[in-house]
Amino acid sequence: MDYNKLAEELHLKHHGKIATALRDTRTLGRDELSAYYTPGVGHISRLVADDPARLRDYTWTNNLVAVVSDGSAVLGLGNIGAAGALPVMEGKALLFKYFADLDSVPIVLDVHDADSIVAVTRAIAPSFGAINLEDIAAPICFEVEDRLKAELDIPVFHDDQHGTAVVVLAALLNACRVTGRDMGGLDVVLCGVGAAGTAIIRLLKQAAPGMRITGIGKQGSLHAGYTPLSAPKRKLLDEGLIENRADLSLADALVGADVFIGVSAPGLVTTEMVRAMAPDPIIFALSNPTPEIFPADALAGGAAVVCTGRSDFPNQVNNALVFPGIFRGALDNHVRKITDAHKLAAARELASQVPNPTSDRVIPSIFEPDLAYRIASVIV
Repeated sequence: MDYNKLAEELHLKHHGKIATALRDTRTLGRDELSAYYTPGVGHISRLVADDPARLRDYTWTNNLVAVVSDGSAVLGLGNIGAAGALPVMEGKALLFKYFADLDSVPIVLDVHDADSIVAVTRAIAPSFGAINLEDIAAPICFEVEDRLKAELDIPVFHDDQHGTAVVVLAALLNACRVTGRDMGGLDVVLCGVGAAGTAIIRLLKQAAPGMRITGIGKQGSLHAGYTPLSAPKRKLLDEGLIENRADLSLADALVGADVFIGVSAPGLVTTEMVRAMAPDPIIFALSNPTPEIFPADALAGGAAVVCTGRSDFPNQVNNALVFPGIFRGALDNHVRKITDAHKLAAARELASQVPNPTSDRVIPSIFEPDLAYRIASVIV
C-alpha cells in the first residue's frame, strides 16, 4: 500500500478529517432555536456565570479536548511549524472521536517560547474540558506542561511524553512475564533522553524503584560531567533516576543489559550489540519510521521480545493505545489532574488486556474492542 498516495487522496476528498456536528439532530423549529439561541441562551449564560462549575453541564466542555501544538517536534519531521502540524493534530482529533467518542479541536500556535504557549493555552482553556499538548519540542515542553498543570483546574497531558511512557511500561510488564524477569531487577539502557525518554524513565522508576537505568545521549552515557547537560537531564541524575555512569558508548552500556529502549534515531543498534546483552534481551526500538534496529536483526542477535513504533511489525508501541482512554476517563470522572498513579493504573490495565503474552504479543491492538473505555475505567 502506498500510504502517501492514499493519504493525499483521502485528505483531498474530505478536505481534512474532522467537522463539528449538532448534538440535537432533529429538525429545529422556532421554539428550539429560541431556546438554543436568543432569548433562551441568555438564561443558560446567567446560570453558568453564577456557578461556573455548571459549565460542563450546559456546554460541550464535558466532552471537549484542545489539541495544542506549536509544530516544533512533529512526528519524525521535526520543526515544521504550525501549518505543517495541523494535519497531524486533525489526525489526533480523529483518534479521539473514533476510539473514545471525544470531541476535540486542533489548535496550532505560531509561537515557540514557553511564555507565549502557556499564555495562549491558558487564555483559551475556559472553552475546553481538557488540554492535550502535542509535538512541542524538549526542553520547552516540560516547562509548558508543568506551568499549565499548576495554573489550570482541568487535565493537562503531554501525550508525546506520558502516553508513550504508559505504553512502554505496559509492554515491558508483559515482556518481563515472557522472559521470566522481575521488573525491579532490570538493567535498562535508554537512548534518547528527550521528552518521551524522560517520561519513560520517570514512570519506569515509579513502577519499579530498584530498576537500574543508564541514559544515553549524543555524546554517550549521561553523568555529572556530561556536556551539555540540560536542566531536565541534570534533574534525572540529581534525583537518582538514572545511573551516574561516565564515558560509556551505547555499545559499552548494552553489554550485559536486560533491556534496550530507543527513542532516538535510526540504525544505532547492531545485531552484535544485541548479542552482547544479557540472555533473552528485550528490545524497544521506537524511532519512527526507521527503528534503531529492525526486528529481524534484533532477533538474529537473540532478542526474546522486540517492540517498534511501526504497525507492520508485531508489538507496536503507539500512544494511541492509551490517550483516548485516559482523556475519556478524566472527563467522565471529573479528574482535574492526571497523576503518576493514573499513568501506572493505565499501564497495568493495558498490560492486562493481553492475559497470556507471547514474544509476538505483549500489548494489544489499537482495534481491541472497547480498549479506550477499559483504560477510562481506571482514571478515577
